[in-house]
Amino acid sequence: MTREEPASRLAVLGAGVMGVSITTLALGQGVPVVLVDTDPQKRAHARAKVERELRTAQLMGARPDVPQGQLVISGSVGDCRGVDAVIEAVTEEATLKVKALTEADAVVGTGTVLVTNTSSIPVDELATQLPHPENLVGVHFMNPSYLIRTVEVIRGSHTGSQAVSSVERLLAALDRRGVFVGDGPGFVTSRVLHRMINDAARVVQEGRATAEDVDTLMQDCLGHRTGPLRTADLIGLDNLVDSLRVLHQRTGDEGCRPCELLLQKVRDGEHGRKSGRGFYTYMGVVS
Repeated sequence: MTREEPASRLAVLGAGVMGVSITTLALGQGVPVVLVDTDPQKRAHARAKVERELRTAQLMGARPDVPQGQLVISGSVGDCRGVDAVIEAVTEEATLKVKALTEADAVVGTGTVLVTNTSSIPVDELATQLPHPENLVGVHFMNPSYLIRTVEVIRGSHTGSQAVSSVERLLAALDRRGVFVGDGPGFVTSRVLHRMINDAARVVQEGRATAEDVDTLMQDCLGHRTGPLRTADLIGLDNLVDSLRVLHQRTGDEGCRPCELLLQKVRDGEHGRKSGRGFYTYMGVVS
């Protein structure tokens, strides 16, 4: 896919880990972003988080030499009016995603593509509850979005050709490569990765290896870039548990039932990098 002119404006719904990551990617590519979150505390910290990730992207050579896009942080979906695309990145719960997408649809109009960044909920399950299901496409960005150039794109049975074309233009503007896959719980990446992480956590729970040992073996023997448990910390253990529950409910696969160690860490507030502690301890966390 060739690089095109950036979209004039992008809306991102949700200022959590993925919303901030996607916003960072877009701004670094020169695309202006309206970042919307109803939580005043998340809005208060969002700009500092984005600026920190932009500096990281710069240090790692992941930002092109283009003027940075403008960031607007808002508590109202009404400020999405006039955008070229909306990316939903709220909590992995279908009712919350449908609510956010429906509110955005009422503001942006029928010709604007709606993108869900769900990691596990089938696109069709969300689309059938929207006023204009043909506008919805799944695009599963990985974290950190500014470093990982390939994304998983899911075209549901209701997705229209105009929405697909809009997503292709958006990905070109963001300099990302999209791989189209079929719809279904977890698609490809989460269906494979999240069960593997659950099994890795279960091995630690059973006392057969430390988190460091598991990650070292997966890195050095099997070529996994970061190891499954470091990856879990990056995803966010609370997000991972939510995704595993979705997979378990929709597939019946007992291997996707979150193991007790993951559940305990979430109960203890050990959510990974964003909280400063998960399977590993992290310094300098911005709350």
